[in-house]
This record gives sequence, structure tokens and C-alpha cells, in this order.
Amino acid sequence: MQYQKRSTPFSSNPQSLFSLVDMAEVLLPEMLDISNDTSSLTSSQELLHVLAVDDSMVDRKFIERLLRVSSCKVTVVDSATRALQYLGLDGENGSVGFEDLKINLIMTDYSMPGMTGYELLKKIKESSIFREIPVVIMSSENILPRIDRCLEEGAEDFLLKPVKLADVKRLRDSLMKAEERAFKNMMHKRELEVNDIYSQLKRAKI
Repeated sequence: MQYQKRSTPFSSNPQSLFSLVDMAEVLLPEMLDISNDTSSLTSSQELLHVLAVDDSMVDRKFIERLLRVSSCKVTVVDSATRALQYLGLDGENGSVGFEDLKINLIMTDYSMPGMTGYELLKKIKESSIFREIPVVIMSSENILPRIDRCLEEGAEDFLLKPVKLADVKRLRDSLMKAEERAFKNMMHKRELEVNDIYSQLKRAKI
């Protein structure tokens, strides 16, 4: 339904009423389209983007293959420093802009030269932009204090190498459920906002 602007003001502040009309004209049709279309949700589920970090070329190729078999989009880098550059957390202006970057999961090796996976984890969790992204630590060494330290710092999981396909699928399923919950929460919030605007329009008798 489209609301037409009228030349006669309905209150002492007609500009605010017209602003409501403008918002309704944009939000109401959009709400109707999105609420009946789950293609956006399906697309986000099918294209989960994983950033994989490992200094070993063999391990990078292996984890990349597992992720692609699990229908994930994969970006691989060979160091924690490269990962920070990709995320734009290195302070350089030439890094990828967050607006163009959608990362659903970061998987990083623990033992890497220069900066460890644990240090990368801390950097990510210190970021106001990326702290909510799940980070999974991978290691060929089953050292309990190391595992506990990573989990306490906010790691989503700690996987022993070689990573198994079942591990990747479990992570993917968990992410998809989280994405679905986030999508539904967003739509519920949008619906409440639109209903509020519609109620204001009815009270104004537009």
C-alpha cells in the first residue's frame, strides 16, 4: 500500500508527518517483500565465508579442500599478519574495507612464526568490528593448558590436526543455525519498527 502526501497539514508539525509517510513508503513494501522471501537467508547459509590461516601450505590446501567440500567460500592466508591485513586490523589503509567483507568464521593454526594463532585470536576479540566472529584454533599438539587458554580467550573451538570433515560439517551446521537466528531476529525487529510507523500513521489519520 502506498500513502500519498497531502498538501493540507494534519498537525502543527506537518513535516514530521510527511517524514513518517516517506518512511512508510520505503519500509512497508520492503517488509512485505522480505517477509515472504527467504532467499536471502538461503543464500547466506550456502555461502558461509571462512578465513583459514596456516603457515603450512599442505595444511592450507587440506583445510581449504574440506571447507569447499562442505559448501563454504574460503579465503586462505599464510600467516596471522596476513589475516590482520585482510581484516583491516593492521592499521594500513590498503586493506579490505569492512563494508565489502563478510566473514562468518576464522580458522587458524596455533603455532605459526611471527604471530601465533592465540595472539591472532586476542587481536580479533579486541576488535569492536570482528569480536563476534567465531574463531577456531587448530593444532597438531594436544596440550591442555594451551587449549584452556584459547577457550578462555574466546575461541569457539579447538581442533586437533588433521582436521576431520565431520568437524568442519559440525562447525558449518552450527554457523548456519546462528545465521538463521540472526536473520529471524533482524526480521522481527524490522517488523516491530514497521508496525510502529504504521500505528503512528493511523493515529495521524493519513
